[in-house]
Amino acid sequence: MFDALAERLESTWKKLRGQDKITESNIQDALKEVRRALLEADVNLQVVKEFVKEVGVQAQGAQVVSGVKPGEQFVKIVHDELVKVMGESNVPLARAEEAPTVVLMAGLQGTGKTTASAKLALHLKKQNRTALLVATDVYRPAAIDQLITLGKQIDVPVFELGADADPVEIARRGIEHGKAQGIDTVIVDTAGRLQIDQNMMAELAQIKETVEPHETLLVVDAMTGQEAATLTRTFNDQIGITGAILTKLDGDSRGGAALSIRRISGAPIKFVGVGEKVEALQPFFPDRMASRILGMGDILTLVEKAQEEFDIADAEKMQEKILEAKFDFTDFLKQTRMMKNMGSLGGLMKLIPGMNKISQDQLEHGEAQLKRSEAMINSMTVQERKNPELLSNSPSRRKRVARGAGYAEQDVMRLVKDFQRMRTLMQQMGQGRFPGMGGMPGMGGMPGMGGMPPAGFRGYPGGGGKKKKKAKKKKGFGQL
Repeated sequence: MFDALAERLESTWKKLRGQDKITESNIQDALKEVRRALLEADVNLQVVKEFVKEVGVQAQGAQVVSGVKPGEQFVKIVHDELVKVMGESNVPLARAEEAPTVVLMAGLQGTGKTTASAKLALHLKKQNRTALLVATDVYRPAAIDQLITLGKQIDVPVFELGADADPVEIARRGIEHGKAQGIDTVIVDTAGRLQIDQNMMAELAQIKETVEPHETLLVVDAMTGQEAATLTRTFNDQIGITGAILTKLDGDSRGGAALSIRRISGAPIKFVGVGEKVEALQPFFPDRMASRILGMGDILTLVEKAQEEFDIADAEKMQEKILEAKFDFTDFLKQTRMMKNMGSLGGLMKLIPGMNKISQDQLEHGEAQLKRSEAMINSMTVQERKNPELLSNSPSRRKRVARGAGYAEQDVMRLVKDFQRMRTLMQQMGQGRFPGMGGMPGMGGMPGMGGMPPAGFRGYPGGGGKKKKKAKKKKGFGQL
């Protein structure tokens, strides 16, 4: 989402390079660039004015630390101000002293509110909190059916009384049902409208008064830009909200909503939706988002994603295999599928510091290479996956695998050679030996291997926890 903003801001830092200190004269051009970048990102005008003013004050009063370049100092100031604008720190979901915690979901139609309700239920489930979804949207065709389907998908019960019942009564009885069942959190999915109208607000206010929620979350579409901040303020003034969920943050929008909502409405962004999958909901951390905007990556989120997918026991077994050079094609296939569960290759790369320069073409090429590798591995026998040397020594085996996958024999041979070279490298690195990386031709044929070591490898999120600096130096993705 923030690619364009990140590029504009980077051009700003470049203009400060070569300067020996931050001065009032050289900072003015930089501030103009920051202002222009934020406006192009559809950040609210008032927020931009306040932001640029505060950055200017902080920059001109900053003492440049010895050894730190003015450009780097300015980036730090902008980063800190971005964090401040977005809310300083993560604000967790409320939890009532006496169950159930009641969460009221509000928003316009088309923002992804029903899906966000299910995503939130799954998020709570991962925290070992039981959840109940309550379907009160009796107006939108198939809204109740959609919630029921999502509930089945994540194994969370849905309370509904059909499309002819009164939404306020559905909400009231839903809460009673949650109490009777000993549910930890009840999530009430309310009706949205194509635009704000008084009937909608009156019904929402009545539901809120009836169920007395501990959280009233406004679901906001990030694609709406400045309108998102205005919408948040309107809902907050008329209904009163405790936070927002920003959806479609993975879309091709300019990101202004994320920088405007907190400052305009006073309500924190509590979660962000980063994909269509029901698992694609993340707690919102202003400091992590600021790092992404400035192209610094987001290692903590990457670690958390990995920890969700990788089992510690499996990781330890994988590390043993790596140390003994027994890591095979079956292991590789398992790792790549786990990576897919973590998100798209492009999404993962943006979380890694320094990887924001990878072009879309390179990412698409990397995805294609992974598919090629998978297709060839799927054409191998169990014995060939466990023992790649069988393919090294047998042209007939390579030809059979190539025919089955739809590729040439030399493609299979290249895959096997890259894999064997990679396995040797992983063994050496796992034992604490870090050979030179320069002589690694052909690693582009194994994306995901060169740039993203397996989960059992020490230094990989979810792996073993040491040698991180060395592990990040591999250049597999740079050669895609």
